[in-house]
Amino acid sequence: MIRISNLVKDYEVRSEKIRVLDHIDLTVKDGEILGITGRSGSGKSTLLRIIRGVEPFDEGTVEIEGKTVTPDSGMEGELFLKSVTAIHLQRNFGLWNGPAIENIIRKLNYLRIGHEALPHNETEDYDELFVEAMEYMKLVGLEHKALHSTNLLSGGEKQRVLMARQLAAKPKVLLLDEPVTMTGPDTKQEVLDVIKGLKEKLNIPIIVVSHLPEIHAYLADRLIFLENGKIAADGEPAVVLKNFLRDLKPREELSESGNKEACIKIMDISKRYSLIRMGEVLNIKDFSLDVYGGEILAFIGPSGAGKTTIMKLMEGLVPPKSGSVEYLCSGDWVDVTGYSKKRMELRRIMSVMNQEFSMSVNSTVREQIRFRLSMKKQGAIEYARNKAREIGLSDETLDTVYRLPDMPEEEKTNALRDLDLNDTVFSELFPVIPVTDVDAYARPVFEALDLQMEVLDKTPYQISGGEHVRAFIAMSLATSPEFLMLDEPFGDLDPVTLRDVTNSLKRINERFGTTIVLVSHHMDFVREVAHRVVLIEKGSIVMDGKPSEVCQELINRSNAPYMAHSLEYLIEGNLESQ
Repeated sequence: MIRISNLVKDYEVRSEKIRVLDHIDLTVKDGEILGITGRSGSGKSTLLRIIRGVEPFDEGTVEIEGKTVTPDSGMEGELFLKSVTAIHLQRNFGLWNGPAIENIIRKLNYLRIGHEALPHNETEDYDELFVEAMEYMKLVGLEHKALHSTNLLSGGEKQRVLMARQLAAKPKVLLLDEPVTMTGPDTKQEVLDVIKGLKEKLNIPIIVVSHLPEIHAYLADRLIFLENGKIAADGEPAVVLKNFLRDLKPREELSESGNKEACIKIMDISKRYSLIRMGEVLNIKDFSLDVYGGEILAFIGPSGAGKTTIMKLMEGLVPPKSGSVEYLCSGDWVDVTGYSKKRMELRRIMSVMNQEFSMSVNSTVREQIRFRLSMKKQGAIEYARNKAREIGLSDETLDTVYRLPDMPEEEKTNALRDLDLNDTVFSELFPVIPVTDVDAYARPVFEALDLQMEVLDKTPYQISGGEHVRAFIAMSLATSPEFLMLDEPFGDLDPVTLRDVTNSLKRINERFGTTIVLVSHHMDFVREVAHRVVLIEKGSIVMDGKPSEVCQELINRSNAPYMAHSLEYLIEGNLESQ
């Protein structure tokens, strides 16, 4: 059992004290699954991090296994909490490269000898750990992916490997922070059933933070709703969820889908990924699709189906083995998959948000939009080409540098290192934009996104989770791109905040005619936001058509009982506790 009493947590942000958790009291029994929900930024993840022992707190106590930890317990208290808990943190994709099972082997070896060194694979130690690790892979339904390289796993598969690593520590309390955020319906169901099974097998308290109402309806024995740092409701999931969804804004209408003339042509692209010591994992072969001007197109499908890979091929961030992806750019068709003098101009009118998107925590929104403007404002490319010649960079290298801000941070850092460059190259190559110019570019986008202009001069720490996402969208749209590519960037938003973002995307599409291509596992979101949906399985198109019909086809194929409760179903009050 775990008991939390009178827990208080304050953050100090730029000399301002913000109370995140305000005198929290709760108890979770052995064999009980407690769900925690609330708006983005309500303190859900902070509470879990405190229980885990990685976040200090200011008042109160945390009691596990009869031992009490207070703010004065110091390092001893932290080490105790870490020894009896395991946590899966949201947006955590930190895995060792190599076969997935070796991540579990490393964890088991850490428990034996105190560090995660990998035993030689021809030793008896390795064989023993391999057998034990395979049991944890089976618990999360990934035994068939045990030898697959982690860098080739989907987001959902990575999450399950991370969960297996946590289970290997044999925790007394299991903490799950958005454990199925980035997964398709089939994978969500599998992980949820794993969690239900753990409740019976381990008989320990399990605390699950999720913004998805249907997850709590299926999984939780009890649900608490956090609001303004306090427990606003505690009880049956049915009652708590109904109250939470009262704040949902009305759904705005989706505009007509444009002129039905192609603006992106994907033509016969092929890409094959191979596995370590096994056959192929993903084979995209002769994939072709037209995207129409001014439409919102969504890719859906099971985890590992190839959706993100296809998006990266479309963005020109991964080269295909064959085929092309052409965009209509200033009246010409430009292939994004290979270098040409026109590709930078195409990238100038594209913006990308990926799963691991983030804003710099130390810079204001204004400064970050200013940086984006410096690279993508009209005339920036010609300026950069002149500067590149002065410092001896080829046009091909400049082309590579130009795409880096659209890449995840780790990939960007690695690419700069491969080029023998550092972050200062951007200030050397691109023009300085006056601070006052930002207002003119930001205002129409902020209005469409329902953001106050005062957000410009705040850092990500000073704004809510929903404002953070919309501010990043604003940064992506400040230069009025014609194409916006979104690879599941909204997976960890609560439904109330997500409705705000969904309505904002519709307004952007209607006011600016922006063509939007997105990947999402969230069927309610897809049904609301998309004009057209493409269902992908094993790198191939299975269905292409109306959102309601294509989403229902995926649900039918997924065998996912948790999805019986759609957002509309929950709002109508038909929810029954599982």
